[in-house]
Amino acid sequence: MNEIDASLICKALSDAHRLKIVKMLTGGELCACKLLEAFQITQPTLSHHMKVLVECNLVTTRKEWKNTYYSLNCETLTAFRTFIDSLNCSSSCQKQDCCQEDE
Repeated sequence: MNEIDASLICKALSDAHRLKIVKMLTGGELCACKLLEAFQITQPTLSHHMKVLVECNLVTTRKEWKNTYYSLNCETLTAFRTFIDSLNCSSSCQKQDCCQEDE
């Protein structure tokens, strides 16, 4: 994952509603109607949030009849986690104990 893709995901996750949506989707695919029930927002507002999550490739969609279903894109989430994990200061710290892993 490059810095531009990671920054788009960071921007998407900087909103509390979108962060909660991602957390909800960790339990599996959900219909837009189920997501809407969990928030006190309008359908157009939910659509905006979902568009942001889909555009950064963190969430995928599928249509079934009149319903839209959303799920996490595990490939993107894994790549993002790997990118974040690569951001450590252990090689540049003056105090090496600040970044040591707990045993």
